[in-house]
Amino acid sequence: MFLNKHGVLNDTIYLRNIFMIRGVSVNSSHDSMITVQGLTKEYGTQTALDTISFQVRKGEVFGFLGPNGAGKTTTIKAILGLIKYKQGAIALNGLDIVKQGKLAREVVGYLPERVAMYANLTAIQNLQFFSELKKVSEVDFDGLLVEYGLGDVGKKKIREFSKGMVQRLGMAQAILGSPKLLILDEPSGGLDPRGVRLIREKIRAVKKNGTTVFLSSHILSEVQAVCDRIGIIHKGRIVAEDSVSVLGKKLDLKPRITVQLESITPAIKDAIYAIKNLNTIEISGNTIEVVCNAEQKALVILAIAHAGGNIINLQTEEPSLEEVFIRYTED
Repeated sequence: MFLNKHGVLNDTIYLRNIFMIRGVSVNSSHDSMITVQGLTKEYGTQTALDTISFQVRKGEVFGFLGPNGAGKTTTIKAILGLIKYKQGAIALNGLDIVKQGKLAREVVGYLPERVAMYANLTAIQNLQFFSELKKVSEVDFDGLLVEYGLGDVGKKKIREFSKGMVQRLGMAQAILGSPKLLILDEPSGGLDPRGVRLIREKIRAVKKNGTTVFLSSHILSEVQAVCDRIGIIHKGRIVAEDSVSVLGKKLDLKPRITVQLESITPAIKDAIYAIKNLNTIEISGNTIEVVCNAEQKALVILAIAHAGGNIINLQTEEPSLEEVFIRYTED
């Protein structure tokens, strides 16, 4: 059994020895940190991943989205070399995960969906253990804990931690050694709003330092706030890959204009309904909501003004990631 000097299981050595991964040669461009080509994974008669292919560029924050059971975690485990797969190829920083797995994983910091720390060790002891696995020296463990809001619990054992505290510690562990690639599987799980904001700030900070971030999350607002591009997986297939704005244009999603008036007269209603090619018009009380092309926004405002309307408030809501996600995962 692979035990370290603390008498606990050395997960990294153990996993490297029990998993034998099959694959094929992979072609990776110089600006790609993750390259997945034709990846197929089956569980019995069920196809979990169906020849998926995508790339994550160096230095970007890439959001990986999908409904429950779509194949997100399975993809992450394959990228890390933790499961066998039927066919396909994966490269990390240009290194084949099969042929050069040990070397490829040295650039990775990983936060799993279910963070598991050693309950009988303190926070500092856990960080010391993982830093030894990563061969990282001269770490300011106390400073790192303060950075993640755990400065007063460094000597407490993990069994006394809340789920949110364990999640913060897991993130601190993931960035040990300043990895070139950070893979985060539901990093905001179990966190309060302050913790969610902290993770968001840390993602932006590591990106600024050149780290590539692969982020899987169900919190779409967080993904939209930090990600440069997204990939959407549905029923084991990649159904979209690009920036939110580009995907919204492909779906012909249009902005929503909300106009609050002092009052709405019949003349104002007639003026709005007379405008051609508006997608939707909703009038409720003294508020008008219109979905239309961006260039038609001025027509709506002018029509209201010419009809004698007094605008109190005007808001424009661009197509959200939620709309993009729902459209791409509709059956």
